Amino acid sequence: MLLGGMDTTGAVVLLVALLLAGVAAWWLRTRSGAVRTTGAGVTEGREDVEVLRSLGVRPEDADLTVVQFATAFCAPCRATKARLAQLQTRHPGLAAVHVDAESHLDAVRALDVRRTPTLFYLGRGGELLGRSSGAPRPDELQALVAAHAPATDPV
Repeated sequence: MLLGGMDTTGAVVLLVALLLAGVAAWWLRTRSGAVRTTGAGVTEGREDVEVLRSLGVRPEDADLTVVQFATAFCAPCRATKARLAQLQTRHPGLAAVHVDAESHLDAVRALDVRRTPTLFYLGRGGELLGRSSGAPRPDELQALVAAHAPATDPV
């Protein structure tokens, strides 16, 4: 049967496709930039830390080390780098390490970096505290930094 020149089966398929696309977009948006924490002693986390160490990352040198995988053409990467630099001015225990994802493809594959920026958060003991994909949410990033790298007192 035709409905305004369109088969009803086609209309149903179109509506279902639009609904699924909307749900997928909502789901991706809620996850973008969210910090996903890991449990202590997770084997995957230890393997990730070893890959990061192979890139010269030294978590024992700071209270919190943030490793950012970025690309040259990524605007959110530049904004994240600037936000981390700003946080470093008030949190001397924060170290930010920037890794060019295009130059370290083996590490990108090993760490399952699927988009930039992707950030890894490491504690002083070398434990993987969490990771985020996409520009980190400012409130979550601030809370994570404040929890692991105390701020200096304002002058």
